[in-house]
This record gives sequence, structure tokens and C-alpha cells, in this order.
Amino acid sequence: MNETPLITWSDANQRYLGAALAVLRHTLEPRVSGACDTQEGDAAMGVAREALDHAKRGLPSPAALEIVSTTFGLTAFEQDTLLLCAAMELESSFARLYAQAQGDPQRPYPTFSLAVAALPNAHWSALAPTAPLRRWRLIDVQAGPSLMLSPLRIDERILHFLAGVQHVDERLIGVIESVARPGELVLSHRAVAERMTAAWTHPAQDGHPSIIQLCGDEPAGKRAIAAAACAAVGLHLNAIPSYALPHAAAELDLTIRLCEREAALQGSALLLDCDEAEAADTARASVLTRFIESLACPLIVSTRERRRVRLRPSIAFDVGKPTADEQRAIWKQTLGGRAAAWNGQLDAVVSQFDLNAEHIRAVCSHTASSDSLWEACRIQLRPRLEQLAQRIEPSAGWADVVLPATPMSVLHEIAMHVRHRTAVYERWGFAAKGARSLGISALFVGASGTGKTMAAEVLANDLQLDLYRIDLSQVVSKYIGETEKNLRRVFDAAEEGGAILLFDEADALFGKRSEVKDSHDRYANIEVSYLLQRMESYRGLAILTTNRKDALDSAFLRRIRFVVQFPFPDGAQRAEIWRRIFPAQAQTEGLDVDKLARLNVAGGNIRNIALNAAFLAADAGAAIRMSHLLHAARSEYAKLEKPFTETEIGAWT
Repeated sequence: MNETPLITWSDANQRYLGAALAVLRHTLEPRVSGACDTQEGDAAMGVAREALDHAKRGLPSPAALEIVSTTFGLTAFEQDTLLLCAAMELESSFARLYAQAQGDPQRPYPTFSLAVAALPNAHWSALAPTAPLRRWRLIDVQAGPSLMLSPLRIDERILHFLAGVQHVDERLIGVIESVARPGELVLSHRAVAERMTAAWTHPAQDGHPSIIQLCGDEPAGKRAIAAAACAAVGLHLNAIPSYALPHAAAELDLTIRLCEREAALQGSALLLDCDEAEAADTARASVLTRFIESLACPLIVSTRERRRVRLRPSIAFDVGKPTADEQRAIWKQTLGGRAAAWNGQLDAVVSQFDLNAEHIRAVCSHTASSDSLWEACRIQLRPRLEQLAQRIEPSAGWADVVLPATPMSVLHEIAMHVRHRTAVYERWGFAAKGARSLGISALFVGASGTGKTMAAEVLANDLQLDLYRIDLSQVVSKYIGETEKNLRRVFDAAEEGGAILLFDEADALFGKRSEVKDSHDRYANIEVSYLLQRMESYRGLAILTTNRKDALDSAFLRRIRFVVQFPFPDGAQRAEIWRRIFPAQAQTEGLDVDKLARLNVAGGNIRNIALNAAFLAADAGAAIRMSHLLHAARSEYAKLEKPFTETEIGAWT
């Protein structure tokens, strides 16, 4: 027994469209022949309509023409007018038919005049700019002598849709992107997605769902939540970055209309990505406000902070990274059978690195069982921060530091706070007592060369964390709001891995807040206040160095947890620095540490002298001797524009 082959929707839609064009042809032909209501014509039209009904019954789901008509609320006349424009593109013979029907060989194209005269149920309101055909850009009125006689052309996106071909409007290609449905969400993110779907079940008064704002510093998580919520209610999700929106009013209106039309045709929602939008950019803020409040389709706004929406109902949800327990579960799930090899490392990794699922999977995909998971996390997080700051490869250890007992004790205490902050804040509940003052900050005070940067290296080495020096010339900007934006980018990039941030010569940036005399002073103080807030909430260690403690704002000093004094080394300390300055592999001969200690210079200068002397000795093919060090010391003093004293040099000559 032969089974009837199943007809696909695409084939059935093509048959339906062909039958509809046949009915249109029989509607126009009497105007060409001049005959009206002839028996032969009526019979032909009857056959055409019967074929159309048969094609409709064979459709497994509504035809594209009916979908467009229902979606955009077209009347029967407007639907026929749209088909009139589509016929011109689908069958070339219609051009001659249009010219003959209009009695003008110079008009081989559809017009409103032809539509009103030839199509049944005609109404003038279909021509209005606010009516569906023109409001939704289903057709375009070309330049012509008048509205009625101007050529009409179907929009290309709509033409392809009628033919059963689904694709994004070419004007939106490169502007919007499709967002794939995510995998399994963590519990905290799943809860947000469920609350979103619940909010969408209660449409606003205008019939459209409330605007959903997803707030926080977790773009990947917000996108996954949005896609999951859309999938739950049967919607596709497209995303558009805020910077892609045009400033010009006419272009913005067109973008809004095209996005709305795309949402209607695809059955989709739109995710507006405002994560990189700056509050200080008033022009861009105005564009975003107009877009958000005008768009009449399901809209999700991904934003760092809640945006004010005046004319539309809006619901905001805060989205953070997965919790520590959720991150641990993602690690174990992603590592699978390899998890046992790193079981001892997972707790330490989770406590230090605040990663989302995307980053965790990236680390796992590039990590072998023999690798250090901790080191793999550091490497994964470096690229984002290295665009903003200079990474310092730490080489110094505790044995290289020569300081009095008190500052050495404080440095060890800093390391202790960083190492155990998760236990104290999370497991012991101190974080729940208040989010303020959880950041670990230190101020290193001392003259140039006294070991401030070396001490930062020692901490980074001991804690196995990356150390980044912040280039103040790239952070501080004369333009209002730019310094704040640059600081935010630095802290955000460092947050995930808890990197150590070193603000060298910080008094240039963290100076005393000025008395407000003009708008620039006011914005400078806003930047300082923002910086204070970020330092208090930063989960890593921020180190500020300065030569002048009195140059810092007292508000900073109150919020800095540790202050470490780096005194100018005395004779005994200089002697100890000289003993440690030469590597074990370096060849030395006849060095007198007591004489070298008489050089009244800081540790940084001592290193310069030792290094220069090593090059002199290497060039001479000899071991490093006092003569080489004397020559190098003279060069260093000349650079410092500092004369030798008899005490320093007398014993050498």
C-alpha cells in the first residue's frame, strides 16, 4: 500500500502563494480586456479560488501571507495590496499586466491607484503613513508624480518571508545577533529566569510585557538568563549593543520599527546590551531612553545599574556571578572524571577566583591533569586586565626584603588577610554584617627606592597572585567622567581573579579633594568618591604608594586598612641589602660590605650600582670588585645630582 508523502510547510506555502497570485491575475485581467462579469471570466475565477482553498487546506500551519496579515493587522484590501507588490517580484509577467491595467506602458509597476481601482474592499485609510502597510515598512512608496501614481515596492525582508525564507533584515545584519539557548543554569540564575517569565505573564496596560532590567556586572550570566526565560515562554532572543543605535532621530525611528517588525516575524524578544554605556554620556543616554520607551516588543535591558524608565512599566532583577557553592559544582561537573585530580585545589581556587560558568569551562578545556588549576585560572583572566595595566612578574621573596621589624610584621599581616579573607568573610559570616570595608587596601609610604614596589612583588609571589601596576597617565583624564570609567574598567577586570593592583605614586590620583570652585572640581570629587567606594568593595588587594603621606585625602586614610612605612635604610640595613644584592651565581672578589654600606643611598640605588658594576666586570672579563662598584657608584650619584661625602668615599681612596 502506497503512503501519501508528507508535504512540507515550505512546499505547501509555495503552492498557496502561487494560487493567491493566480487569483490576483484573474482579478486584474478584466481591466485589461475591458470585459466585466463575463461567464468565462467568472468560471476562471471560480477555478482559481477553488485552487486557493485547496492549497490552504493542504497547509500544515498558516501560510506566510496569512501570518503577515495576522501579525500586522492587515485588512483584506491591505493584504491584497501587499500581494500586488509581491507579484511584481515573483512573476515578471505581472509588469506587463500592470501597465495594461493602468492603460500606460510607462507604468509597469503597482500603484495605489491600481490597487484602489482593481482590488475589492478598497479603503483610502490603507494609504496612511500610520496604517500597517507603511507603518511596518511592508511596502515602500517610491518617488513619483503623486502618492496615488508613485511606484510601490514590497520590502525585501517581507518578500523573502512570504516565499518561506526566514532571515534577518539586511539593515539589521551586524546590528543584532541571535542568542542561542543556554545550557543548564545555576540555581541562583534559574530563579531570576523564573521570576522573569512570571513577570511576563502579566502584560502592562498597553498590552506589552513590562521591560525587564537585568542589573549587575555579569554580562554572560545576564545573557544566559534572558535566553532561558525567552525559551520558557516560546520566544527567540536577539541582542543589540547600545553603541549600535544611531543618534539621528529618523535613523533611530527606523531601527526601532525594524526591530519591532523582526520581533513580530520571528516571535522574538530583544536584549539591549547597555553594560558598556556610560552614565556621563548624556547624548547616548538620550538615545537609549528613547529606544527603551518606544520599542513595542518584549524588551530586556542588560545594564550595570538600574536605568530610570518613566513611560513604561519596568521590573529590575539583580544578577551576580554564581555563588561559591555553584562555582564549585560547575568546576566538578565540567572537569568530570578529572575532578578528583584537583580535589585538593578546588576550595582554594573557588575562594580566590570569582568566575562565571563560561570562564570555568574555558579553564577546564585548556587544562591537563598535571597542570596547576590555580595557575590556569590566573592565565585565563590575564588578557582582559593586561589591556588596561602593566603586569609585573614578581621575582622578589621575603628573603630579599630588608626592613625594620614593624613594617615587616605589617607586610606579613597583609598577606594573612588576603589568604584567609574567604574564611573570615564567608564561612565566619563577617560579610553578612555589612558589605563596606571588606576590601583589603594598603598604603606604602616612603622615598623612592626604599622597597615599596619590591614589597608588592613579595606579596604577589607569596600569595601566587598577579601584580599589575596602574599607569596613571592612562587612567587620569581631563575629560569629565573618563577617569571614573577607566577606574571602573580596571577594577572590574581585576575583580574576577583578585589580582593585586599597584597604584604607583598614587598621590597624583588619590590626592586631597579640592574645594568646589567650578564644575571640574565637582567632577574631580565625584571621581574620588567613586574610587573610595570601589576600593572598599574590591575583593582583592589594592596597594597605593606615595612619597608624601600628607598629600593624601584624609578620607582615603580612614578607609585604608594598612599603612606601611618604608624608612630610608640606616647603615646596618644598607649593609644587609649589600649582602643580599648579588645572586649566588655572580662572581665577586674582595667586596667590603662595611665600606659599601657607607654609601648613603636607598635600596633601589644600591641595586642599580650593583647591576652596573656587574656589567663593568663582565666587560673586563673579571669578577665584581670594589673598583667596579666605585665606578658604578659615581655614575649613580651623578644621575642623582648628588656629591660624594668624605664619609662615604674616604675609606675607598
